[in-house]
Amino acid sequence: MPGYELFGAEERKEVNDVLETGIMMRYGFDGPRKGIWKAKELEQAICDKLNVQYTQLASSGTAALTTAMAALGLGAGDEIIMPTFTFVASFESVFSVGATPVLVDVDDTLTLDPKAVEAAITPNTKAVMPVHMCGAMADLDALQAICKKHNLLLLEDACQSFGATYKGKALGSIGDAGTFSFDFVKTITCAEGGAIITNNKDVYTKCDGYTDHGHDHLGVDRGADLHPFIGYNYRISELHAAVGLAQIRKLDTFLSIQRRIKKIFKDALATVPGVTFRRLPDEAGDSATFLSFFLPEADQARKATANMKAAGLPAFYYYDNNWHYIRQWDHFKQGTVLTPFPPGLKQAMEIYKTKEFPASDSIISRNISTPINLSWSDAEVQERAEKLVNAVKSAL
Repeated sequence: MPGYELFGAEERKEVNDVLETGIMMRYGFDGPRKGIWKAKELEQAICDKLNVQYTQLASSGTAALTTAMAALGLGAGDEIIMPTFTFVASFESVFSVGATPVLVDVDDTLTLDPKAVEAAITPNTKAVMPVHMCGAMADLDALQAICKKHNLLLLEDACQSFGATYKGKALGSIGDAGTFSFDFVKTITCAEGGAIITNNKDVYTKCDGYTDHGHDHLGVDRGADLHPFIGYNYRISELHAAVGLAQIRKLDTFLSIQRRIKKIFKDALATVPGVTFRRLPDEAGDSATFLSFFLPEADQARKATANMKAAGLPAFYYYDNNWHYIRQWDHFKQGTVLTPFPPGLKQAMEIYKTKEFPASDSIISRNISTPINLSWSDAEVQERAEKLVNAVKSAL
C-alpha cells in the first residue's frame, strides 16, 4: 500500500535538486532556485494524471480539507454530512472552519449510505462529504443526485484513495472539490503533504491564497502580493513536493502491484463459506490498497483479527479502533477541545453524547481490512494468502 516501500533513487534525485539550490520554500527566491519548482511541477503532474484543471498542494490532507471547505464558503452554522467511518481529520477539518459535522451511517460500501444522507438533510445542510475509505469509492451517482436535488456542495475526501476512479473519472474530481493526503503511509507519499483538486477556477484561486496567508501571488515579488482575504500557513515545502513528484511517476506501477496481489487474496478468501466482501460501486476503479471483508458475526471478526495478527498478518478491526470509527471517539462525543466551541456548535454537538449508530455498528463490527503491501515477493504473497484463509477459517 504505502509508496514509501518503493522509495529509492528517483526520490533522492528530486530531493537533491532542491538541496543543491538550498531553496526549500515553494514561493519566491526566483533567482537562487535556478528554475527548480518542485511544487509547481507536482501540481501540474497531478492535473495531468487525474485530468483536472487545477491542483493546489498543502502541508497535509487535513490542511487540504480545511482549505477546500474555506474555499467553498463553508463555515459557522453550516452542516456538513459525513460518515461515521473515516479518519478523525475529517471532522477535525469541519471544526476548523466552524461548521457542524453531521455524522450518518455507512453501508456495505464502507462509505456513506445515500439513504442516511437524504434523511439527515436540514435547512442548515450545505455540503455532503463522502470519504472514500481504504482505497475505494462511495456511491457517487446517488450522492450527486442528492446534492443536485437539494442544491448542496459535494466535497470528496479522497485522502485514502489517490489513483482510484469512478466510472473512468478520478476520485476527487467528481464533486465541487476533492482532497488527498500524501502522508507517509498513503499510496504515494510526500512524507507529509496533501492536495486539493477542482475544475472551478474560483475555488482554486481561493485555495491558492488560503494556504499561504491570503497572498494573491500576483505581485512581481512576494512582498508586492495583495491579500484579498485572510489565510493561513498550509504550504507544502519544496522538499516534500520533490518526494511526491518522484512518487506520482510510479503510481501506475503501485496500482498494478496492489490490484494483482489483492485479487490473489480475494480469490483465496472467496473459497471460505461465510465470507463476504465490501461492495464496490465500480470495482474496476478500486485502487486496491486494502482487502475489506465481512464475517457473519462480530465475535468471529474479532477472533479472525486476532488469528491474523498471531500469524504475522496485518489486520484492522476498525470497530475497536481509536482513529477511524465513531465508537471510540470519546473526545469527539464529549466535545473535548482546547479552545471552546462557539455556542451554536457546542449545542449541536450535544447529540453525540448519547447518539448511537446501530446500522454502522452492524457493518463495521463484522468488517476486517488487511492492507496490500507493494514489497512482497510472489512467494510471500502465496504464503500470506494461505495464512489469511487459515486464520479466517479458524474463527468460523
